[in-house]
Amino acid sequence: MTLIPSIFTLKVLYAFWGVSTILLFWSSLIKATRQWGNKNNQGLSFGLLDGGRGFFAATIALSGAGILTYFFPEKGIEITFENKVETLQYIIGSITFIVFLVSLLVWKVIPKEETKFEVGKEFQFNFKKAFSLMKQQKVIFHSLIIFCAYCSYKLTGVYGTYAKDVWNYSLEEATYFAVFIQYLRPIAAISIGWIADKFIPSKIIIPSFTILILASAILGFGFFNEQPIYLSATVFIFMALGTYSLRGLYFAIIEETKTPIQMTGTLVGIISVVGFTPDIFMSLFVGYMLGENPTIIEYQQLFTTFTIIPIIGLLAALGFRKSISKL
Repeated sequence: MTLIPSIFTLKVLYAFWGVSTILLFWSSLIKATRQWGNKNNQGLSFGLLDGGRGFFAATIALSGAGILTYFFPEKGIEITFENKVETLQYIIGSITFIVFLVSLLVWKVIPKEETKFEVGKEFQFNFKKAFSLMKQQKVIFHSLIIFCAYCSYKLTGVYGTYAKDVWNYSLEEATYFAVFIQYLRPIAAISIGWIADKFIPSKIIIPSFTILILASAILGFGFFNEQPIYLSATVFIFMALGTYSLRGLYFAIIEETKTPIQMTGTLVGIISVVGFTPDIFMSLFVGYMLGENPTIIEYQQLFTTFTIIPIIGLLAALGFRKSISKL
């Protein structure tokens, strides 16, 4: 990717990343996290997982913003296409180097455990049970919760462009605002995970979706358009906190479903098929709503339409609570 390949080659790269990071990695990661936290610490364990990922991602983004500031011409000098390509190459190259270092750490530092089973005692995968999971109400509601929460997460990419297009921030200022929002992720995920363990994770999902409904409605109907920027920025902060709280909780509720630990990977696979479909359409949806040169009107239309998503998420969370109450 550092060589700025053609669109076809980029598609091949994305297919490879899909196999290497999803097929071989994702369900195993969630199952390992569930095993790491006991039944009373699921909120904190998944909060630490997403908070750690968020902190690392924000730090990489901050480094990228630093590269952007360093390599872009000073204010008043026109930024050329060649400037953009060169800067992007340095950013991609830096991330590639970081991933390479992480791979070495995984290889050398993480202990290799050998699990020994008694003869005839290995876990036997049951396809009938796996397919029966798909029909259960708790799984359907869980999938919808992740779907709506992930739509909210994909929308965080708009925060920086909003600052540039509506608040007239420079590219650098908008980038740093987006990085600041990303640093809220570890704070929200870890804090809400700790709080959720004091109560019940699925209960905390309800106010998180409620915050998203209120925040997106405020932005969509333009209540603060004529007010100082810091009021709109505060709404974005609350929206981010609601979004990142959901990120830290939506897999923590697996324990509440009383799914056997051996079936965790299967369950994660099923709910992820529905839950992460926003990866396919959300960017297209945002692009369609905003157009090429968005103004505050297009952003209001985007947030007004988006309000439907957290409403569905709230209903799904209430449905999930009702379905697990029968267990």
